[in-house]
Amino acid sequence: QVHLVESGGGLVQPGGSLRLSCAASGKIFSLLAMGWHRQAPGKQRELVASITSGGDTNYADSVKGRFTISGDYTKNTVYLQMNSLRPEDTAVYFCAVIDSIRRTSWGQGTQVTVSS
Repeated sequence: QVHLVESGGGLVQPGGSLRLSCAASGKIFSLLAMGWHRQAPGKQRELVASITSGGDTNYADSVKGRFTISGDYTKNTVYLQMNSLRPEDTAVYFCAVIDSIRRTSWGQGTQVTVSS
């Protein structure tokens, strides 16, 4: 079983920055991809950004140019640098990883609130 621990969420003013971290532990087969999703109240969970073991990245249109995902596959850790935050970025952010046996594991989520 894979265990994911997220950190770095919090309250920030519009225009501010936060950096989320997620570390995977447990019985881990080689990870193929790591990513971040978010879910705002009353909305469906959506993909924010992902990064493959080969370094390919993918971003939601709403965060392109503001968020940067990075990953360390030797440490099974993924980061999300969030700049120029907006109130509409407010959500619970979830880390997710996919391993070589195509198993998806999820973190418990961390709250990000953008408000003045």
